[in-house]
Order: sequence, then structure tokens, then C-alpha cells
Amino acid sequence: MSLGGVAALVASGGFVVLVLFLAVPILRARHTVDAATTAICDAANRTTPMLERANTTIDNLNTALMQVHSTLDGVNLQLARIDTITENVSHVSANVANLSTVVSAAAASPLAKVAAFGYGIRRAVGIRRHIADEAEIREQRSH
Repeated sequence: MSLGGVAALVASGGFVVLVLFLAVPILRARHTVDAATTAICDAANRTTPMLERANTTIDNLNTALMQVHSTLDGVNLQLARIDTITENVSHVSANVANLSTVVSAAAASPLAKVAAFGYGIRRAVGIRRHIADEAEIREQRSH
């Protein structure tokens, strides 16, 4: 055997030792990767039902929110109608107040005249009574 053959034999022996030396960590790494794969599969199997329930809950919540939205639309429509009614009532109240002022002014002027006329009549009747009473007293004294 020549020197080159011995060198090739030593190199191949070294390569075999290196492969055997690296085989142990590679096999351990394989077990670690297998365990990690199993853990990930278990986590996926557990989270899938939870995510499905979460999706169902979100779908139910979206349905409820749509119903609330529809209800609020109805309430807003009713409030708009109430605003219109309130505005109309406000106009009617203003018209009634104006009418009341006009009627009051129209009734107050004749009423004041009637009251003044009544006061004048009472005063005139009072003065006539007073004059009649004085005349009667004078007549009684003269007799």
C-alpha cells in the first residue's frame, strides 16, 4: 500500500468517526422535532374547536348587532315623526297665544267701557240719592 492509499484509508476512517460522532446529536434532534410536531398538532386540535365556537359567537353577536341597528333605525324614524309633531304643536300654541291676545284685546276695550259706564251710573245714582236724602232732610226740618 502506498502512502496515498494509507492517507485515503485514514481519511475514510476519520469520516466514519465524524459521522458516528454527529449521528448522536442528529438522532436527539430528530426526537426533539418529533415532540415539537406532536405538541403543535395537539395545540391545533385543541384550538380548532375554540376558534369554531368563537366564530359562532361572533356570528351571533353580528346578528344581534344588526337587530339593534334595525331597532335604532325605527326609533330614529319615530323620533323624527315626534319632532315634526312637536314643531306643529309649537306652531299651534303660538297661533293660540296670538288668538288669545287678539280676543283679549278685543274684549278688554268694550269690557273697560262697560265697567266705566257701570261706575258712572253707580256714581250718578249715588249722587241722586244723596241729593234726594238732603232734600228730604231739609223738608223734614222745615215742617
